[in-house]
Amino acid sequence: MATGVKETLPPALTSTSDPPPVFDGTTRLYISYTCPFAQRVWITRNHKQGLQDQIKLVPIDLQNRPAWYKEKVYPANKVPALEHNNEVRGESLDLIKYLDANFGGPSLWPEDPAKKEFAEELFSYTDTFSKSVVSSFKGEGDDQAATAFDFIENALSKFEDGPFFLGQFSLVDIAYAPFIERFTPYLQEVKSIDITAGRPKLATWIEEMNKNEAYTQTRRDPKELVESYKKRFAAQV
Repeated sequence: MATGVKETLPPALTSTSDPPPVFDGTTRLYISYTCPFAQRVWITRNHKQGLQDQIKLVPIDLQNRPAWYKEKVYPANKVPALEHNNEVRGESLDLIKYLDANFGGPSLWPEDPAKKEFAEELFSYTDTFSKSVVSSFKGEGDDQAATAFDFIENALSKFEDGPFFLGQFSLVDIAYAPFIERFTPYLQEVKSIDITAGRPKLATWIEEMNKNEAYTQTRRDPKELVESYKKRFAAQV
């Protein structure tokens, strides 16, 4: 896939960091390197042609975030946030649509009415998907997680013109990728569950996503992801 150039990532800003010159005409994407919601927008920014030059990446350390971020940039004090045209917008699913619609490069949103309808359905399922899987991390049973991954397998079977949710790569794949990236190694290590077992479409999807440079530039070390989730959930299992 045509993607952006590999970039040198800036260090995350902390409580002792000076703020950028906010609203100076520069388009900035505020993220955390560890946040899956921010990763969605980061992937989209990387994939859209030329946006690595047009949109400056500003990583925030969420464990030691600067006070000026809430005061000067985004009162919600969350990531992701996009500073563009003297406004700051948030919410990851809204932002990936916004980037796709307002910046150049091939569209990542379908024109076909059937695919568009299915894309909206899959967008609306993202929270249910993540909450169902996380419930198994909390020792609330693995059935919900299995059902969620079965839903993904079935969704990947709907269109046969490619290995992605809508056949061809789209915002839907970007919406799910950061969460599947985190769930896969944790379930494998902590519960000995291979999410691709009996789910060939999902296995192929993961393989194809791992060929996408816009995505792979944003991936974390799986061991780091597992340790992070262990700190949050292992005591509850």
